[in-house]
Amino acid sequence: MAEQLLSTRALNRALLARQHLLDRSAVGIVDVIEQMGGIQTQYAPAGYIGLWSRMRGFTRPMLTQALERREVIQATLMRTTIHMVSAADFWPMVVGTRRVRREWFEKVARTVVDELDTAAVAEAVRSELSDQPLPMKQLTERLVARSFPPTAARWAGTWVDLVRVPPSGTWERRRADLYGLADAWLPTTTVTEEQGMELLIRRYLGAFGPATLKDVANWMGMKVSQMRHVAELMELRPFRDDDGGMLLDVPGAQLPDAETPAPPRFLAVWDAALLVHARRTLILPEELRPRIFNTKTPHSHNTFLLDGQVAGTWRHEGDEISLSPLRPLTAAERSSLDEEAHRLAIFHAD
Repeated sequence: MAEQLLSTRALNRALLARQHLLDRSAVGIVDVIEQMGGIQTQYAPAGYIGLWSRMRGFTRPMLTQALERREVIQATLMRTTIHMVSAADFWPMVVGTRRVRREWFEKVARTVVDELDTAAVAEAVRSELSDQPLPMKQLTERLVARSFPPTAARWAGTWVDLVRVPPSGTWERRRADLYGLADAWLPTTTVTEEQGMELLIRRYLGAFGPATLKDVANWMGMKVSQMRHVAELMELRPFRDDDGGMLLDVPGAQLPDAETPAPPRFLAVWDAALLVHARRTLILPEELRPRIFNTKTPHSHNTFLLDGQVAGTWRHEGDEISLSPLRPLTAAERSSLDEEAHRLAIFHAD
């Protein structure tokens, strides 16, 4: 049987639905974060704004308390980037990416690796963090006192599994610079690298699919050759895109009609829906990509969506949300945006 053809617009609506950007979700925060494939949080408030756009009745304390209760964990994970993920997903994601992350670092930072006894660094970090979490500055000072270079602390997470401990990395204290040992913060679970990769593939496709293996691997921070063997053992549903390319998906995932209306939504910097692994959906039109991601703004801009695509940027200024459209807006679009912007301004004020 020939694979079903999915248009770019259909892929756009699938991503929006799975990211809860068509309808805000009524399920709990942990479930939403898992369904999103985790939240990228180099800028801590971005996670809060991302959940506000995706959840009904979301308030800022909900995420802070989930971090404090250790239901949500913040750590360096996929693509060696800060993410918030559920406690249940944390260890599989760590184990699924650990070896590849280390190999990548050892390749791109050969000079750093050559000057360090990595086993000794790991032992020292575990010793210094054994009693309590420490800010990066203090951990650096302690490792320097042990005759390690300052870079040892900066890259310690390559050899020791660490978490970012609240209240750091929250709306209230935005710098995520308080580190703790992951196995002291959260009970470990027995999982193989292949099991971890399988969970990552399922999370990605459930959150961003249907997609190519290259897209999945890009999000995982890997080459296709490093994860293909796991994907080939999974029961995945095949599709074709407009160009005839092969797409894969988890069975039973949402595939709304391509003409499903998409309401205005506000996204914060680094929202994963805008990154290159999701470009097949054109949620960020390619002609606008250089204006959202460039050398002057590597962190990207806050953006707003109209009809499922980026149509402008926004800033929180004073008590208001300031809009900067990137195309002409109709009166109806402006009205709906202003209503959503007013709600976002209230969220910031609360």
